[in-house]
Amino acid sequence: MTMTQLSLIDRIESILANWGAEGSGQPGEDAWKALAKCPNNQPVTLVNFFKMRDSALYPKDFAAAQSNISGQEAFQRYAAVSMPSLEKVGGKFLLVAPFGKTFIGTAEEWDLVAIGSYPNPSALLSLFELEAYREAYIHRIAACSDQKVSLCLG
Repeated sequence: MTMTQLSLIDRIESILANWGAEGSGQPGEDAWKALAKCPNNQPVTLVNFFKMRDSALYPKDFAAAQSNISGQEAFQRYAAVSMPSLEKVGGKFLLVAPFGKTFIGTAEEWDLVAIGSYPNPSALLSLFELEAYREAYIHRIAACSDQKVSLCLG
């Protein structure tokens, strides 16, 4: 294992400690392990599929829970922080668009597709290390009734 991979593992462990248990729309341990195995000069891309709730579902102790907003509005609160955060760490969006239709394969229903590309695994980890991004992530969780994120390497 290279020093860069050890560094990635240390950073992932720190992220997991700050973000809590997997689930609730957070990457699982297997996903983090796959990312840690990537060479640091390898681009990584995340293909995100989102299904929005009619009404955002915040934890009872969260102040925004009183605002009674739509899932779409909660997601916009997340996007207002996540989009500039992605660029701040060196990433870029290749696509953000409404989901059309499954073209090949099992039919799926989504509201939105977002494809974000990062120059390397370290840049992606940097996104999860940003305090503003971590704080905004609750809006993503409140907004989405379902989500799927695929990690693409290369």
